[in-house]
Amino acid sequence: MDLNRLNELDFSNIHAWPLPARIFVIILVAAAVTFLGYWFDIKDQQAQLQKVEREEQDLKSQFESKAAKAANLEAYKQQLEEMRQSFGTMLRQLPNKTEVAELLVDVSQTGLASGLEFELFKPESEIPKDFYAELPISIRVRGSYHEFGNFVSGVAALPRIVTIHDIGITPGKDGDNAQGELVMELTAKTYRYLDEDESEEAGQ
Repeated sequence: MDLNRLNELDFSNIHAWPLPARIFVIILVAAAVTFLGYWFDIKDQQAQLQKVEREEQDLKSQFESKAAKAANLEAYKQQLEEMRQSFGTMLRQLPNKTEVAELLVDVSQTGLASGLEFELFKPESEIPKDFYAELPISIRVRGSYHEFGNFVSGVAALPRIVTIHDIGITPGKDGDNAQGELVMELTAKTYRYLDEDESEEAGQ
């Protein structure tokens, strides 16, 4: 078809156009309709499809994660039970009110058995925490490095929990039986389990 003859075509009398011209116009109109259909409908549908595909992938990931947790549920239960037993064992290492005095005697006896001479053994005021209370003990003893080591090892071996803090060692003063001796100052802390009423008061 001679494109130069398009200017001669009468758009009000399309049915009289030559066949090639009519085919060309039909193809052009079909292409325009297809483009407009894509732009106004298919494009939005594709965007919606992509959104749904992303949501599907997220749901798959969530499902796989929950399925893995469900598969390990028994292991989680066993681990929780072991943690409860371990926590119970630790609580049993905390003395109650009636056992604190015995523990203080154990600490002092450990020092004496190590060959130390006590210059100070002073239990301080309790410091309430969430479910337990700290009981600091100010200690000053005289002895040798070896005796200090035996004392610290002995305290660590006690059945109740006792921790050692703020250790300081200085030379002993000159005097009778003081030659070559050292002085060690420290804070020993033991811990007492609070009963329910005491825990509520500590949390206030």
